[in-house]
Amino acid sequence: MGACLHDIGGVKKTSCQIALKYKGGLWYRLIYDIVLSRPEDYLSIYMSMCNHRCLKCHSWYFTQIPEGKFLSTEEIALRVKEYEEKVTVFEPRRRATMWHASDLCRHCGMCKLRGVRGPLCPRKLSSDKIVYSPQGFGPARNIVAYTGGDLACRVEFYAQLTEKIKEQTKRMWVLFETNGYGLTRKNLDILRDAGLDSFWLDIKAYSEDKYKKLCGVTNKWILKVPEWILERDFVLEVSTVYIPSFIEVDEIKKIARLLADIDENIPYMIIAFIPEFKLLHLRPPTLKEMIDAYEAAKSEGLRNVKLGNISLFVKTREDLETLIEHVGLEAIG
Repeated sequence: MGACLHDIGGVKKTSCQIALKYKGGLWYRLIYDIVLSRPEDYLSIYMSMCNHRCLKCHSWYFTQIPEGKFLSTEEIALRVKEYEEKVTVFEPRRRATMWHASDLCRHCGMCKLRGVRGPLCPRKLSSDKIVYSPQGFGPARNIVAYTGGDLACRVEFYAQLTEKIKEQTKRMWVLFETNGYGLTRKNLDILRDAGLDSFWLDIKAYSEDKYKKLCGVTNKWILKVPEWILERDFVLEVSTVYIPSFIEVDEIKKIARLLADIDENIPYMIIAFIPEFKLLHLRPPTLKEMIDAYEAAKSEGLRNVKLGNISLFVKTREDLETLIEHVGLEAIG
């Protein structure tokens, strides 16, 4: 069991008992929202309840609390089919990631609002490929992501949902944003056979003691998951949140070494921490801390490293110039 036991009206229930139902041959999941998300530029299915209880969770209001509407795998797949009709950019499978989104757009919206390109624009897309969503401007890529609360330990739901999506769509890639806790080799085989394409694996810490403190569970097999994923020909990207005084350069360096030993080309995103949930008392990282983290990851041999949530540590034009000087524009996620 993960860190997923909840008191619901005086009765102890696990997250999967709360958020999953099976009826008439179909799985139903408690869904908080389905929206074209930024900066990922794909359709995100935000799912309620989780097998982790992360102190830093920025979605705690629906991952730690039952919130949303029960939808069947067939109903969700139909929503994905509707989205496919609005896709503006069709990516190859190898780019079925969050990591690659910033290659195409910086989400400033200037091309739509002012008719000119922003100063950081990659200049890859024409303005007709940029659309508005509740989370801002950007393209609509042919990717759908399972995000929010993670219950990969109940893989049968995700397998059925993936199969339904593949039946209903022609050119959609299916991405699973996951903490990796439920990704045993058996479950990975099931997801591969169902047609799932890619994983965004959030490795929250390398040291088991820090992982347990942060998330409530062990990470012993999570550190083996990257290798298991690539052995099955999934697309893989990895991220870690830089949390000052908690997850810093030493942890990021160890994670980078782990990944580089498997494949030096694994895309890796180091994300600046947003104070949230149980860690409101901690600050976001500084510009220097994020640059140091980037350089540490690169020094371990990883070729593809980016920094995310830059608005938290880049406050002035001078900050931006310093960041670009040290990491390059292509490393800004």
